Amino acid sequence: MTGAIQTGKLWHYSWLALAVVMVAFHLGLIFSGLVPNLVSRPLHLAFVLPWVFVFGAKSKPALVSGVILSVAGVSAALWVAVNHNMLGDQYGFLESNFQIVIAVELLVCVIEAARRAIGWPLPMVAVTALAYALFGSNIPGEFGHSGTPLKSFLGTMTIAEGGIWGSLTAVSVGVVSIFVIFGAVLNAGEAGQGFMNVASAAAGRLKGGAAKVSVISSALFGSISGSASANVASTGAITLPAMTALGYPKRLAAAVEAVASSGGQIMPPLMGAGAFVMVELTGVPYTSVMAAAILPAILFFFAVWMGINAYASRYDLRPIDASEQPSRRDVVITSGFFLVPFSVLLWGMFWIGFTPQYSASMAILAGAILLFFNRAARFDPSMIAERFSSALMNAARQISMIAAIIFCASIIIGVLSITGLGVKITSLILSGSGGMLWSTLLLTALACLVLGMEVPTTAAYVISVSVAGPALIQQGLEPLQAHLFVFWFALLSTITPPVCGAVFIAAGMIGENWIKVALTAMALGVGLYVIPLGMIANPDVLRIAQDPLAAIIAFVRMAVGLGILSYGLIALTNPLAKLAGGGLGLAIVLSGAVI
Repeated sequence: MTGAIQTGKLWHYSWLALAVVMVAFHLGLIFSGLVPNLVSRPLHLAFVLPWVFVFGAKSKPALVSGVILSVAGVSAALWVAVNHNMLGDQYGFLESNFQIVIAVELLVCVIEAARRAIGWPLPMVAVTALAYALFGSNIPGEFGHSGTPLKSFLGTMTIAEGGIWGSLTAVSVGVVSIFVIFGAVLNAGEAGQGFMNVASAAAGRLKGGAAKVSVISSALFGSISGSASANVASTGAITLPAMTALGYPKRLAAAVEAVASSGGQIMPPLMGAGAFVMVELTGVPYTSVMAAAILPAILFFFAVWMGINAYASRYDLRPIDASEQPSRRDVVITSGFFLVPFSVLLWGMFWIGFTPQYSASMAILAGAILLFFNRAARFDPSMIAERFSSALMNAARQISMIAAIIFCASIIIGVLSITGLGVKITSLILSGSGGMLWSTLLLTALACLVLGMEVPTTAAYVISVSVAGPALIQQGLEPLQAHLFVFWFALLSTITPPVCGAVFIAAGMIGENWIKVALTAMALGVGLYVIPLGMIANPDVLRIAQDPLAAIIAFVRMAVGLGILSYGLIALTNPLAKLAGGGLGLAIVLSGAVI
């Protein structure tokens, strides 16, 4: 028994040491200046693969194969990093059979890492894309291509910056990883409790207070976690029991948590890594993406809030008892654990003018200092060690999960670019829609919804916008407007059956039938379906930085429409009244298209 305990400790400390090096590497890239892309990006992969293949192994066969794949993938990635100068002179052309083996190793490891991280759908799309690149020259008609020499294609994908080392990977290395570390540091300390306390103080005494606490806390927590599933698991552990104890229907409690948690992926600054990918794909500065995304995100949570009010007219949604409210002292003290790091982040970005990743790195240091303290101002070495261990391990795991997705998506983007398939699909969308914008939007929305049911939001967004984005832009949308539209619809799968991850988790935590929860969540989260269309009809809502007055007018108009829509769908019981109320609300939201 003692030997098993010692082995377990050695295993834990080994991974903790690797997590320390991994976090130090990514932070070091921010502070150390320029590092060649063919060094930093392969090293990023080398750090990621052991976490996916070995740490994440769930059986002995998976562990054995994971070790083999890790050794192969890490060796290949390190070979690329060590020989980056030589490979740079080859201009994406492989010069030997050994280099072909390295390329195949990298592609196989990237695809298998994504499969182990998130399942089959995205890797299958990547494999299909590779098959098209290799054999698509045999396809007759416009969807065939002229063919690419094997050494040139594999070289572009694995030793140049047109495949797995492309621009998406740059986002994963230099930005996403830093903000993931930031979120992990905040979550390891008192920030999560600070979110709950602020939410309870702000909304706990209101009608439906427990549900509204869930909305506020999920918005705050989601702004740093960027994950609907993590949001449900974290805030739901507190809010779901609170709602059921107050007599809320289980399906409503679970739906509130699922919908509110899904909003974390559209709430700046993190947006489930989507904001940073958007920066790379659009060329729009990060601060501009944040500014454009903020009003629609607020509208979403406003629509959920109004939906809760509508449910309160049907059920006795009691507020949280005053005796269960946090004291003012607790609210003030615990709020500092997230306000200080957030203030450092915003000060660096907007006041000093540092890059988002440099500002986030400073905020990480501020958050790390706060890990030494708790609300009781008691110095506890074991607590401090546990917090730092939690922050490091969670950061390493989350970085690896997101990186596995991005590396695999990069294969698809590389194939679309090399073969010209992206342009052909764009032409197909334009011809299928008859050149009409709203038809194109409908086709794009359906594609995003279907794809989002199979792959994570960020991956669904990247793939969808790569093929549909150009079609939307050609029909007059601004790039950021088109990208936000696609991103929002890629998020629908979190609450829309048949695959609705946030709903499954919330329903399982509370013990309710998931279909009932999903139907309630769709009504409560109607903003997810309508606001993207409102952004097209009211483009001013995205221009708060350029024209604040016009943005506020558009915001108010959409808020009125969303309020009427939510009330009509939820509070009214007569079918004709529901239809009339919902139709009026939708008409107001979309009225900007005809004003």
